[in-house]
Amino acid sequence: MLRIDCIPAFDDNYIWALHTAPGRVALVDPGDAEPVIAYLERTGLTPEAILITHHHGDHTGGVAELVARWPVAVYGPARKRFGDLNRPVREGERLALGSDLLFEVLDTPGHTRDHVCYVGAGVLFCGDTLFTAGCGRLFEGSPEQMHASLEKLRALPDDTLVYCAHEYTLANLTFARVAEPANAAIEARQQAAQRARAAGEATVPSTLGLEKQTNPFLRSHIPALREAAERFAAEPLPNGAAVFGAVRRWKDALD
Repeated sequence: MLRIDCIPAFDDNYIWALHTAPGRVALVDPGDAEPVIAYLERTGLTPEAILITHHHGDHTGGVAELVARWPVAVYGPARKRFGDLNRPVREGERLALGSDLLFEVLDTPGHTRDHVCYVGAGVLFCGDTLFTAGCGRLFEGSPEQMHASLEKLRALPDDTLVYCAHEYTLANLTFARVAEPANAAIEARQQAAQRARAAGEATVPSTLGLEKQTNPFLRSHIPALREAAERFAAEPLPNGAAVFGAVRRWKDALD
């Protein structure tokens, strides 16, 4: 069974360590080297590769120190290269990790123009494109781009495990209940997340099936959400991208 360890960083970041072979891991979005080095020294594991989803510092800030100690391949988006990225990747490329793990690259612009996700072995590393019960802010991309990116992820199988890069679930579910107050699945998920956090547990990973039921940013096609978004926008919304854009603005206004 695939093993993925969680390395908490900063206030709410998660760095993921994917076990690729005995004694070896691939690191996903190591924004801070210190907790990663402590994890590697404690476990005796050796990094095989680093996977970067986008250029923001809380996802890339630890790379230079890590590759200075372990000179590994650093995969990341070809659209935005930075100093230690030595394996630029694009939509449709496949990465072979370990002896039998294969991950496909998906271009998912919206949060940033360069954002990519990695999907394989029933797992999605989605950085800041898709969050548990939410999605990333649109710092560089357009609503149309982000909606298209999320639709690409929504098309993946329901049992896909969603490994995003932040612990934002409770805050996102608070908004989800505002957007869809009659959605009982959101209320049930909120209660479960509250219990998990009270016990000191992470709410990540999620499943894509759960996201489809409770994440308003994957539900632009749902009539009740569309009606709520139109009330917020005070105008008709002609398509899913317009609904998504209104819901994103709605959440931004409440944050």
